[in-house]
Amino acid sequence: MYIEYKGHDITGPGRIGLVSFSKSGRTLYYKGKVLKSLKGKDAKANYEDEKTGESYWISGCKKNGEDTLYAGKVDIDEDVREEYWTRIRNKPEFVNQKSYKTFGKYKK
Repeated sequence: MYIEYKGHDITGPGRIGLVSFSKSGRTLYYKGKVLKSLKGKDAKANYEDEKTGESYWISGCKKNGEDTLYAGKVDIDEDVREEYWTRIRNKPEFVNQKSYKTFGKYKK
């Protein structure tokens, strides 16, 4: 999944990582964080950290790599890097690449 920390802005650091879902699908788990669905209450975030209230945008990975709204760098977690580059992006030659730059959907 694509995971972007929103903090106090509409942009933040993004990464590709493995999340798990609750039975209902309204709660996601990522690296010890419990992320609750905002159920459409925020236009730029769709989950928040249960403990800290920090906002995140979480979505499926796009095949073209343009997951961000604005240009930036996206890091890829080690445990999903091979699958990301081979199955999602169809670029096995990049399997050792730990991050990539994206142009984003919009310009600031």
